[in-house]
Amino acid sequence: MSDSAREDATAPGAAGGPHLDPAGTDDPLSESEIQELRVEIDRLDAEILSAIKRRAEISRRIGRTRMASGGTRLVHTRELKVYERFAELGEEGRMLAQLLLRLGRGRLG
Repeated sequence: MSDSAREDATAPGAAGGPHLDPAGTDDPLSESEIQELRVEIDRLDAEILSAIKRRAEISRRIGRTRMASGGTRLVHTRELKVYERFAELGEEGRMLAQLLLRLGRGRLG
């Protein structure tokens, strides 16, 4: 399933009802407004991807430096802070934090 199809399948109004505006009101969006919002989502996705790649590289550099100086690959208290930071997103935030940590240091175990 393509990203846009997945987005459409989960979008408000996907079951045939009106599309809702980003504020969650019942005002239907025009097709041109929907297209503009999708362009914004694409731009945000590009920003997010760039930030994630940069974050992972910085994390890997820190890990290499720590290990080269005889330290450990990770600091448990630091990882807990990452989980805390994303906790406001609920279970999905925990999963996102876990993925970000894994991208920066690899799988544990």
